[in-house]
Amino acid sequence: MESLKARLQVQAKAEGFSKLGVARPDAVPEIAARLAEFVSEGRHGEMSWMTDRMAWRGDPTALWPEARSVVMLAELYTPKHDPLAVLDKPEQGAISVYAQGSDYHELVKKRLKRLGRWLISEAGGDIKVFVDTAPVMEKPLAQAAGLGWQGKHTNLLARDLGNWFFLGAIFTTLELPEDVPEVSHCGRCTACLDICPTDAFIAPYQLDARRCISYLTIEHKGPVDVALRPALGNRIYGCDDCLAICPWNKFAAAGHELRYHRKAETAPDLEALALLDDAAFRKMFAKSPVKRIGRARFLRNVAYAIGNSGQPQLIIVAQVLAKDPDPTLAEAAAWAISRLS
Repeated sequence: MESLKARLQVQAKAEGFSKLGVARPDAVPEIAARLAEFVSEGRHGEMSWMTDRMAWRGDPTALWPEARSVVMLAELYTPKHDPLAVLDKPEQGAISVYAQGSDYHELVKKRLKRLGRWLISEAGGDIKVFVDTAPVMEKPLAQAAGLGWQGKHTNLLARDLGNWFFLGAIFTTLELPEDVPEVSHCGRCTACLDICPTDAFIAPYQLDARRCISYLTIEHKGPVDVALRPALGNRIYGCDDCLAICPWNKFAAAGHELRYHRKAETAPDLEALALLDDAAFRKMFAKSPVKRIGRARFLRNVAYAIGNSGQPQLIIVAQVLAKDPDPTLAEAAAWAISRLS
């Protein structure tokens, strides 16, 4: 099996993955209790999918009892620009780096399936592949597989990759040699905690999603708490602050998938975005993760950014949005007008 794993490593690199590690499905017994605590305290907010199938999410062996190994893979999307630079351009919208191009779910899953088929052809057995949407705790499994560690910002990072990478999992009935779990190398650094605009980290390694800008701009469906709106700045889809500030990024490797970076969506003008109708929104963000939240929620975020921009000329487009039939969007636009007036 050592030889098979070595050949699997080579094949994974050929598919575009940057790193591979193997863990046993029962390697992270502590995650069930951690997940239960997170949910019981309400820190998951409106993300009801975290409470669905909690038995599977908290125990990979329950998800597929026949699995004997979990192959964890990392695929880089390292940005070629400073993601924090756009925050100084209030007339533009800041979109999280991972969402500036094609949807990673599709790209990573296709690579996982090809790699899984190769594994079956070489050694038999059965596989299941997962990318983010399944009840799988990828980050603890990835740490158990030696890919990296969950930093104080709760995201996975690695000494040789930084923290700009997606995760994919292949569950297999084959018994593959497992890797040594990674340990934290954050040390005394608190850069990711200190930079958070909304103080979403209640402690190192602990996040309250209800205050996280990524949650508020993507998962949260209604109006954002008025007290938190100024902290959103011009972030209209996600937030990269805690990722971008991490010192380990100075060792980050470059990504090779050009489809993760589409220039048009790097920092679009708020004025142009505010005028998007549903068809134009769908066209602009076709094959992008942004499309998932729909026009109304996205333009709600744009309205908050307009209100934070300090650009009085944007009142005109805010007035257009204030007449939108969606009540949450209309209220956000009215708030923006009041701020700019």
